[in-house]
Amino acid sequence: MTGLRIIFMGTPDFACPTLAKLVERGEDLIAVVTQPDRPKGRGQKLMPPPVKELAIRHDIPVHQPPKVRDSAFIEIVRSLRPDVIVVVAFGQILPKALLDIPAQGCINVHASLLPRYRGAAPLNWCIINGEQETGVTTMLMDPGLDTGPMLLRRATGIDENEDIVSLHDRMSLMGAQLLAETLDGVKAGNITPQQQDDSLTCYAPMLKKEDGLINWYRDARTIHNQVRGMSVWPGAYTFLDGEMLKIYRTRVGQGTGLPGSILHAERGVLEVACLNGSIFIEELQLAGKKRLDSASFLAGCPLAPETILKSAATGDAKS
Repeated sequence: MTGLRIIFMGTPDFACPTLAKLVERGEDLIAVVTQPDRPKGRGQKLMPPPVKELAIRHDIPVHQPPKVRDSAFIEIVRSLRPDVIVVVAFGQILPKALLDIPAQGCINVHASLLPRYRGAAPLNWCIINGEQETGVTTMLMDPGLDTGPMLLRRATGIDENEDIVSLHDRMSLMGAQLLAETLDGVKAGNITPQQQDDSLTCYAPMLKKEDGLINWYRDARTIHNQVRGMSVWPGAYTFLDGEMLKIYRTRVGQGTGLPGSILHAERGVLEVACLNGSIFIEELQLAGKKRLDSASFLAGCPLAPETILKSAATGDAKS
């Protein structure tokens, strides 16, 4: 426990381990700030963000401003007199007026080895781009997008078959631990902020649905990485007889053939040719159907060799 008065700002599941770590350490959590409840599901019922649910369980006051730039909200934060604001995947850009309030600054937990992969989806793009290493960085926030001085960094390897689900969960726990160490270091005064080298940066934009479209005229490893990085959303997808086919899990093969053509579809093995090599599809979902492993899928939907998977409801295998 540092004894610092802390406001926590975060929204999705990724932020929850850090909030839980602060609670576990007995930190003085004076408030939690999260995004407004959003409609979800077929009934469009308003649902609270995961961080709000966790805060309520621990009797922490919750604020849900539609816009953190609103002057009334900024005055609320100022009146709380925080020593530090901890930010993890909050979802809004903080204005300078808010950043200037806490004496120890606003500390962000960012899921990349800054200055690499600034932006909204660093973990996804690390996988999509085939990186073999990523990590977590704590930083002092400034008005830029993930451009503030770095405090602590911790790296970890990425297995060639690890997907975004596994990496997300590992990084959320790593971020929680690194934030705890950062607060201890800030309190002790033994962390020296380091400026980022902007020449080393790259951007990790929010994913779009069209990013999931598979171009079979790419090499097998590239397509495999695309599937791994998009398995939660938007999902890598192709088209089978005009129907969208989402692909959730693959492994790289050495088969050859016309890109997009099915090389094998028997005894639970579903192999598709790429420009270089092939991929084995291990989990997939046809539009309107259940998500299935390849054996179950082929049992209900037999496919003939040389069937072509395409990039649109009509057309060829190219994007």
